[in-house]
Amino acid sequence: MMGILKGMRVIEGSAFVAIPLAGMTLAQMGAEVIRFDRIEGGLDAKRWPVTNTDKSLFWAGLNKGKKSVAVDMKSPKGRELITRIITAPGEDAGLFLTNLRVRGWMDHETLSKHRADLVMVALLGDRHGRAAVDYSVNPALGFPDATGPEGSTQPVSHVLPAWDCIAGNMAVTALLAAERHRLRTGQGQEVLFSLKDAASAMLGNLGIIGEVCVNGTDRPKYGNALYGGYGQDFICADGARVMVIGLTDRQWRGLLKATGTQDAMAQLEARLGESLSDEGARFRHRAAITDLLAPFFARHSVDAFAKEFDSKGVTWSQFRSFAQAVHEDPDLSTENPMFHMIEQPGIGTYPTPASPLDFSRIARQAPVAAPKLGADTEEVLADVAGLTAGEIASLFDDGTVTGPRGDKFFVNAAE
Repeated sequence: MMGILKGMRVIEGSAFVAIPLAGMTLAQMGAEVIRFDRIEGGLDAKRWPVTNTDKSLFWAGLNKGKKSVAVDMKSPKGRELITRIITAPGEDAGLFLTNLRVRGWMDHETLSKHRADLVMVALLGDRHGRAAVDYSVNPALGFPDATGPEGSTQPVSHVLPAWDCIAGNMAVTALLAAERHRLRTGQGQEVLFSLKDAASAMLGNLGIIGEVCVNGTDRPKYGNALYGGYGQDFICADGARVMVIGLTDRQWRGLLKATGTQDAMAQLEARLGESLSDEGARFRHRAAITDLLAPFFARHSVDAFAKEFDSKGVTWSQFRSFAQAVHEDPDLSTENPMFHMIEQPGIGTYPTPASPLDFSRIARQAPVAAPKLGADTEEVLADVAGLTAGEIASLFDDGTVTGPRGDKFFVNAAE
């Protein structure tokens, strides 16, 4: 695969979202990413969403462009193979991403005995090494208690694994930073961080910890209102629901102009004795502002104002279901150069995203389907682990590894 990271080889041992996302991100920038799994498949092999034939769309989505090796990870021979693959020579190799339990044979101390300059990025659940997933970290830090309808007392957990997504990209940053250090010094290292720390850091970075400690407040639920500025949802004449944003001064002025409410807002400011040019003031007086804007939306369908909103630079969107978004939004189709129609073996053909990163010097590569389990076992054992065709055949025969066995490969390997 071509790409800005062409020549880099990364080994991935993973499950869930964060580390598979990290590996895929690197693969879509051109790195050779090899993931290893148990012969029966990893923890994600059947993860939902699945097709009606029980094929995992989750797996297909997060493993695009990778190579797959299936190994008996419980056997000494299988563990030796994985060690050889992780620590194989090459100045652009010796890079390992994992969120599996790294103890004993697969920890950095042990692996670095085979390759001293090994770079290993390991994601833990929490900093104590306990298991954690996005859906346990998120409620522990308070986000569900601040999510949901205003006045409700029930916590609402959102469906997006936000901390997994953030941690996955942190893992990419960590790997590339450690690899840069190795290029300069020749030194390998281990980078450890936890999913909970990734989330906790963002809790502080967003000012929420300061809000509690300095202001002595515990943020309540505000429904769909945009905290600290103006943003609100409205139901339109056709029954559609839209979200409009007036966070910045420009967004605010565009919204008032498009809805014809400048005079009404000026009168509101006179009654309040406060300018609504300040975003904090817009948040404090959001209920009064919403009362003035609501009649416009109640009188108009989305089609009646959409072009006007766009021409005046209003920041807005329509609420959609996943299905509506896929069918209606051209940004989720091949009209967007990020998307291509790709056939995923055993699943079908559907719009598939490439990397969202568009480098000016390196063309964005089309997405590559995720591999079948073990599809690249033979190739990796020969090219990375350095085994002969006979040794590879023996490993298949005794069940240490599995995957497609093509005669063509063995002919080439024998040569």
